[in-house]
Amino acid sequence: MADHVDRVLEQWAVQRPDLDVSPMAVLGRLKRLSRLVDAETGRTFNAHGLDAASFDVLATLRRSDAPHRLTPAELMRASMVTSGAITQRLDRLEARGLVSRSPSASDGRSVVVALTDAGRALIDEALPDHVATSAGLLAALTKEERDMIATALRSLLESLGDGKD
Repeated sequence: MADHVDRVLEQWAVQRPDLDVSPMAVLGRLKRLSRLVDAETGRTFNAHGLDAASFDVLATLRRSDAPHRLTPAELMRASMVTSGAITQRLDRLEARGLVSRSPSASDGRSVVVALTDAGRALIDEALPDHVATSAGLLAALTKEERDMIATALRSLLESLGDGKD
């Protein structure tokens, strides 16, 4: 069955038969998939009073070793949040009582960000729903297909310079 991307490729084949537009098959579908995934995961995060970036900061802290503390620089490196967004996210999360910031014991010029009890409770509540949403989004694929796609995407990301910590 043809999808939207197939129809676009067919139109380009007629209009510009001199071009190999096959890369659009992958990138066009990734773009459409990204929008669908963002919308669905956004609904899950919203149900917990979070957005994707806030979820990511809380999840990054939660998956770090106890006592779940990181410097803002470590948070930025370990999360999917840009440096420009980290301070703003931390301000919002701290105002909600989900994280705390305190001076670093080892470096007085730095601060340490920690999950509060409320932050840990919220991420522990939201995470199973996020995992269920992710599983639902991939339900049409077998485990082997998921593994194959994950491997191919890792290779592509690495080839583009991503994944270097």
